[in-house]
Amino acid sequence: MKLQERTWAEISLGAIEHNYNAIRAAVPAGTRFLGVVKADAYGHGAVEVSRLLERLGADYLAVSCIAEALELRDAGIELPILILGHTPADNVPLLCEYGITQTVTCEAKAKEFSDEAVKCGKTLKVHIALDTGMSRLGFLCEGRHFEEGVKNVISAVNMPNIETEGVFTHFALSDEPGEAAREYTEKQLRLFIDVINSVETESGFRFKIKHAANSGAVLSYPEAALDMVRPGLLLYGYGDGGKLGLKPAMSLITTVSTIKHYDAGVSVSYGGIFKTERRTRMGVIPIGYADGLLRVLSNNFSVYTDRGFAPQRGRICMDMCMVDLTDLPEVNLDSRVEIFGKNAGLEALSQRAGTIPYELMCSISKRVPRVYVD
Repeated sequence: MKLQERTWAEISLGAIEHNYNAIRAAVPAGTRFLGVVKADAYGHGAVEVSRLLERLGADYLAVSCIAEALELRDAGIELPILILGHTPADNVPLLCEYGITQTVTCEAKAKEFSDEAVKCGKTLKVHIALDTGMSRLGFLCEGRHFEEGVKNVISAVNMPNIETEGVFTHFALSDEPGEAAREYTEKQLRLFIDVINSVETESGFRFKIKHAANSGAVLSYPEAALDMVRPGLLLYGYGDGGKLGLKPAMSLITTVSTIKHYDAGVSVSYGGIFKTERRTRMGVIPIGYADGLLRVLSNNFSVYTDRGFAPQRGRICMDMCMVDLTDLPEVNLDSRVEIFGKNAGLEALSQRAGTIPYELMCSISKRVPRVYVD
């Protein structure tokens, strides 16, 4: 039996290539392209996606942690890799050995990295992160912190055995509609540029790469493209509102494993939250919350078959759930069922779950095989 005959995720590399080219066409010529492949490329498979991006001519990759970076290096990926998140300083020798770029978020972290790099006699390449309003990681530089932030960045870039290649910030509201979101994003961008200008004027240092444009900014703030853009969700086919003609790359597929018939008044699954109201032809599909189908969706969405949509019934279990096939008599054992993909939209499903497409894609567990097409 093939592994994918239970439940699998189909990943269209052709769709990702299409999206890459569409994004490239939307940003100024000569702008570097950083592909965000953290969280296993949003569930699409970081190694396969990175190989594709490398072949297509991307300039950089971004991951969240050193384990993700080393996975790519072990797979033979040679593109520059930026770690966006935290790395313990004692991993500096590994970062240097594998040519991985590390984000520096404050002066104290820069000092730790510098000390370790000096100790092992190597030079660590870094990008400086500026907190311009995300209130997450980065050198504080807003308001009364501006002068101190500039001073701390200058201190960091001058530390021994630290090669500062780039500087970046992250927008908090660039994908949100409305004038307030626009004002906030434009304020972040102005602050980012002001800090860079002050650092470069006061120190004589020059950043080689300045980057700020996440997916939302790629779409709505062309002035934020600067030297490099960092699309994440756009690369996988979501978040453009039809503006770029992107193609969703992932389809989550399963099959009908069992069919049973119940009389009216029968409770279905844990908790009895659904009872049949008529004689019901019920299918069992082998996908549950351990595969990434969120339990919060229980009794609140429909799956797609080649004969139409079938409502999911009762609580989603760890490894399976039930779907009502009463009105779809031609759907039988082993029939293909799409949870989301070309016919069942991920964005609509995420709205029903009260979340965002990112979470549903990243939730697809490792036990679900990725099958690459195109």
